[in-house]
Amino acid sequence: MTMRSFTIENAFFDKQLIWIVLSIPLFFIVSFGDYSFLRRTRVIVGLYVLTLAFLLLIFVFGAIVKGSQNRFDLGLFAVQPSDPAKLLLVALLAKYFARRHIEIAHIRHILVSGAYAFALFVLVFLQPDFGSGIIIASIWLGMVLVAGISWKHLAILGITAAVVFAALWTFALHPYQKQRVMTFIHPLADIRGAGYNAYQSMIAVGSGEVIGKGVGYGTQSKLQFLPEYQTDFIFAAYAEEWGFVGVVLFLGLFTIVIVRILLIAAHGRDNFDTLFAAGIAIYLAAQFMVHVGMNIGLMPITGTTLPFMSYGGSHLLTEFLALGMLMSLRRNARPVPVARDQTELIGTV
Repeated sequence: MTMRSFTIENAFFDKQLIWIVLSIPLFFIVSFGDYSFLRRTRVIVGLYVLTLAFLLLIFVFGAIVKGSQNRFDLGLFAVQPSDPAKLLLVALLAKYFARRHIEIAHIRHILVSGAYAFALFVLVFLQPDFGSGIIIASIWLGMVLVAGISWKHLAILGITAAVVFAALWTFALHPYQKQRVMTFIHPLADIRGAGYNAYQSMIAVGSGEVIGKGVGYGTQSKLQFLPEYQTDFIFAAYAEEWGFVGVVLFLGLFTIVIVRILLIAAHGRDNFDTLFAAGIAIYLAAQFMVHVGMNIGLMPITGTTLPFMSYGGSHLLTEFLALGMLMSLRRNARPVPVARDQTELIGTV
């Protein structure tokens, strides 16, 4: 509804309805499947290699849109391989750590799992899609923490990350990406240039006040002061039209989704189910925090979608696919032990 306007054409609104109509049946169909095949090394490695191949083909056949070559243009719609790559990484790491969670203290497993994630990160980063690269790195770090990394290795990771960032800053980041980071540090230094998007986003969020301007009447977004309001800045556009009350409602609904996923993780029938569900929670939470953070000026502008809200089919189908797989895992979850009477309950306590 945030994409709906009463003053201009509603192409984004109409197309997004189509993606929603496709995503919801996908969720129910997938929820009845059996995904035990993901536990097989040959299958998950094969899917990983196939994902790498698609990410490499992007550089040959991908369409260039606003400086990024990160999608295949198929005419009626476009496909962005970096979205299913995130889900694939969750499944791969869940498979890897499911058998090695006791040995996670050994740095070899951290390096091997990091190599899997790093290959995806590099291919996505070179598109360039720094936002998706951050999500991939967040998924790996989050799942390593869930698997049980030692504090010593965590400190080593922090130092390594600082060295990698310094190398990226010196040799890999494009000038406009460096400018975004500098704008984050000094947001008002160039509000008509590099800081324009961040500045307009914060204006949109603040102008929503308590109850918002009303659906379809967001002046910052609908009058094009706020660029890409349907994708990278959908949260700012939503906050402008729905206000503080709407934001609290949205945060509450998203929190319910994450809590439900974590409950599925807590009652997984084995290590793979638990790690996979936890990985999905990390994936969605990372997307949420990066998107909202850059919309309210807490993070540099990186260009990433907001789960379930931003315009686009690739990320929406991937998210509903992930939730459908979680529902399949939930059907086979370990039952929660229930005390038969009060005496047993007291004895257990």
